Amino acid sequence: MLKKLINIIVFVPLAVVLVVLSVANRQTVTLALNPFEPADSMLSVSAPFFVFLFLAAIVGLILGAAVTWFAQGKHRRRARNEANEALKWHREAEKQRSAAERLVQPTLPTPQN
Repeated sequence: MLKKLINIIVFVPLAVVLVVLSVANRQTVTLALNPFEPADSMLSVSAPFFVFLFLAAIVGLILGAAVTWFAQGKHRRRARNEANEALKWHREAEKQRSAAERLVQPTLPTPQN
């Protein structure tokens, strides 16, 4: 519940700001990828400014998610190893339990005539 509330408090104002910026920045701008000759049309892209804003937000989200995923890799590996270890010990306990049950089972008396 708290996480949902925090998400609403953070993402709703962020969405409002992005929509306002999109409406206010509809003019076409040119993104020049050649810093030495900005007039080079081969390395430039023209689009409305809000397209670049949304692309920057999307790229930021993807990069942030990738960095977080790689940073948590050691924790996922440790959890996977511990789960495998727990399964191994669970199987061993079951094996020992069944062996103990076989030893404790009472032997049926043989009928004597």
